[in-house]
Order: sequence, then C-alpha cells, then structure tokens
Amino acid sequence: MAVHYSIPKSNAHYKKAAERLPLGVTSNYRSWGPDETLYVSRAKGARLWDFDGNEYVDYRIGYGPAILGYGDERVDEAARKGMELGGPTALSTEREWIVAERMAKMISSVDMVRFANSGTEAVMAGLRLARSFTGRSRHIMIEGGYHGLSDGVLWEVHHERDASGEVSLQVQSEGKGVPSLLRELFDTVPLNDPDELESVLKVHGDDVATLLIEVILGNAGGIVSEPGYLERVRALCDEYGVLLMVDEVKTGFRVARGGVQELMGVDADLCTFAKAMGNGYPISALAGKREIMSTIGPGGSAQGGTYAGHPVCLAAAEKTLEILDETEALEDIVRYGEKMQKGISEILSARGVAHAWSGHPSMSGIFFSESAPRNYKDWVRSDYELYEALAAHLISSGILVEPDSREPFFVSAAHDDSCLDETMEKFAVALDLALDERAQAK
Repeated sequence: MAVHYSIPKSNAHYKKAAERLPLGVTSNYRSWGPDETLYVSRAKGARLWDFDGNEYVDYRIGYGPAILGYGDERVDEAARKGMELGGPTALSTEREWIVAERMAKMISSVDMVRFANSGTEAVMAGLRLARSFTGRSRHIMIEGGYHGLSDGVLWEVHHERDASGEVSLQVQSEGKGVPSLLRELFDTVPLNDPDELESVLKVHGDDVATLLIEVILGNAGGIVSEPGYLERVRALCDEYGVLLMVDEVKTGFRVARGGVQELMGVDADLCTFAKAMGNGYPISALAGKREIMSTIGPGGSAQGGTYAGHPVCLAAAEKTLEILDETEALEDIVRYGEKMQKGISEILSARGVAHAWSGHPSMSGIFFSESAPRNYKDWVRSDYELYEALAAHLISSGILVEPDSREPFFVSAAHDDSCLDETMEKFAVALDLALDERAQAK
C-alpha cells in the first residue's frame, strides 16, 4: 500500500514507538509499515483524525465495534456511571445478570452467558467448553474464517493462484510459535459445501467436539452462507453429536437484533460475541444452551478472569444493547449501507468494472468479479489487486477502508449523508487513479 499524502507526524511517531513497541503498535494488524502506519489523535461519530490533522470517513470503525459511532454520549455516560462501583472487585455485580437477560431476550439460542474481555477469550472458552461437554478433542473450522489469536485457531489459509487461474490453499499457522502438533486437532472445510463437511465427519466425527463457524465470513469480505446450507450443517452436527458454535464476534447485534442466527434462521449450541455489544468498550461473551453452559464450573470447564464482567464495560454493553434493541439504529445502518452499495456500484458500472457485493449492508465486502464468491477460493480468484490499489487511494483521500479486501466495509449509526456524499465523490476519483495506474502498467 502506498500513501500519497504527507503524514510526517505519524512517520516520526512510528520511529519513536518502534523502539518500545514491536512494529510501533500494540496489534500486528495496526502496522502498515514505517511510512504508512497511521496514529489517531481523536475519533468521533463516523470520523477520525490522525496526528497530522487528516480527517477520515471511517469504514473500519475499529473492525466493527463502534456500531453507534465513536464517542457515543449515551454509552459513554453509562460507562461513567459504571465507574461508580469502584472497579473490578473479584466479586459479581447485578449488571452481569441484567446484560445476560437482555442477550437472552434478543438471541433465541441463548439461555446462559459468561462474560470475558475479547473475542479471542470468548472463543478460547467456547472451544474448551465444547471439548469438556463432549469429551472429544477435535474441532472443524471454515476456510477463510477468523476466530482470534489463540493457538488452537490461529491458522490461516495460505493461497496461491497460478497463471491459469487455478487456486491452491494450504493451512498454516499465522506466524511462528504455534505448536505444529495442534494442526492434528482440527480440519478445515469450504463454506457452502456441506458434502465436504460430511466427508470430514465420516472420518473424524467420533472425536469432533464442535464446528466453529462464521455464518458470514467477517475476515473474507463477508462471504455469506447460502440458503439451505445451514440447515444441512445443523442436521449434520446433530447426527454426529457435534456442537454447533457460531462465532458472532463481528455479526452479533450488528446484522440483526438477534445476530446472524436471527438473520439466517439457525440456532447455535454455543455462540460468541464481542465488538458491537459494547460500542468499543472491551467486553465479550460466551453464550449458549443451558444444558451445555451449566457444566462450566467444578468438575466441568474452567472460565473466568480478573477483568471478566468489568463494571464499566458491562454498563456500556447494557446501554448499547438497549439502544440497538429499542431504537431504529440497526435500520438506519442498513439504509446507509444500501445507499453506499448502490452509489459505489453506479460508479463502478459506469466505468465497466465487474463487481459484486457480499455480506450484509452493515458489514459488506466488494469483490471485483462477475459474481459474489461462495467460498474462500472464490475470493482468491477475484481481482483483489484492484481493490488494494483502490484502497490506497481511498485512504490517501480521507476514506478509511481496510487495505486488505478481506475486511468488510463496516457501517455505524453515525454515518450520515455528509459521509455518503464525500465517499461517493472520493471513490470516483480513487477508482480512476487506480484504473489509470493499471492501464499504464500494461
């Protein structure tokens, strides 16, 4: 990615930060290199500002958490009231029950809840619980899915595409330090291919504890499960005694009040939430059926943490979920997302650029291909190089998108007509620049 405008203060800070912070940041995914890494001075609504005073319309919104927008006054005021308790006490509070009650009201599969601090923690706890409950050791994941930074799931699908367009995929750990022996404990299958799932279950089903799935692939451009697929998945899990664990860290409370399970009409045995549930405050949850969740504790699965159920974060989650449940915020987000897709499509079509959208209007991915992808291989076959060139120009012009096309456009309730107008104007310019560069390179 090349940034075409001046960010000298961010560049200078990178040099200083890299002396104390690996890559100059606290998360690998925030580092874009010494000349491109941005540092934020403030954020409000759907916009943020970097150290150099550049202003951005933000379609990353923290990878999805700021569903109401940055610095939402209602949520922040609730969080301040949460501070009045005095902090974590190594004891429980009434608000844990209050938030769990709200979640159970909104999501049909939720009987019981345990809170944690991040999506990674919730998935770790869910996998441990699934193994404890079933007495089995293995799990299955979907190609292109993402489930956080714990060793059991920190595996990516390395992709190669040859000159003829043939695609090969190879599962490998994301970086060093992940024990190779863990590779023996899971299998990966393509999305929207229940026959391949059944083939794996026929071989390993007796030792598979859970199928861990993002119903909308939040780290692969929002590729969506097709009609009929989830019904077959649910039936196969029941047939083989496998728990269906739906990872709603990105989709939860975003694509519908009842999450992707409501949207797609599927009930999980276990499910995980984070991101949107606290509008940016660090909170997550493992939730599910009473029969399974009630085995957490002595003689069953371990789960906990000093900061789990932090009173400030619970207060923020209580208010966030109330707003999402009882106002038109989600409908407003959908309306904006649909207008954004329509406007961008008109710009692309006017220039003869084949494209397709996938996902949900609140978290959608754009693919430069004739049709929307069905699985991760289809993303590899798309023209993601054009997206990367386009993204560089968008960021340079003040439209903050993920440089990698596998991350969707996230929309918040704070995105408004001024954001939309600016996005359309700058998208057209950025696209022309990217297409001109491509033409000159030929």
